[in-house]
Amino acid sequence: MSLFNRIKNILAKPEPPKMEKSILTVAPGDVVEVSLVTYTVTGQTRNSSRNSIFLTLQDGNTLRYLHIEDRERTEYELYSAIDGRLDSVDEVPTTIELEDTVYHLEEQYNGMVTTVGKTSFANAGDQYVWQYQSDNRKLLRIEWQDGRFMLYEGEFVIPADVQVLRGA
Repeated sequence: MSLFNRIKNILAKPEPPKMEKSILTVAPGDVVEVSLVTYTVTGQTRNSSRNSIFLTLQDGNTLRYLHIEDRERTEYELYSAIDGRLDSVDEVPTTIELEDTVYHLEEQYNGMVTTVGKTSFANAGDQYVWQYQSDNRKLLRIEWQDGRFMLYEGEFVIPADVQVLRGA
């Protein structure tokens, strides 16, 4: 190695350390663990105005969805898509009964979302969301975008049960 190269290496700034992936920065191709199950992230829907993301997770043939919202504390909810339909966005009820479980409307909002990868809605756009909770802490989520409804049933996940294993 020449003297010039040695001096250049001494004076060169060190490379900044790579930022570790957090659950709020994962993208399609990353691997996460939720409640001891390993999933590959295949899609991401981001609502920037609410500082929340809705990840599409895949484990073999099983698809699950992880909703993460960063407020005073970061909240995690794990969902599975369910069959069902509603007729109109104007007629979404405040209480819904599914299989002897009564869900009560907790929150309703809308906002512009962006999508990356394989998601329930292929395009970015204005999305309406209704979030319900039952007395036994089960969750129901209804999304409407581009004239189509998606329904999800889920549960809360404690933060310690969510980990990023490997970033792409």
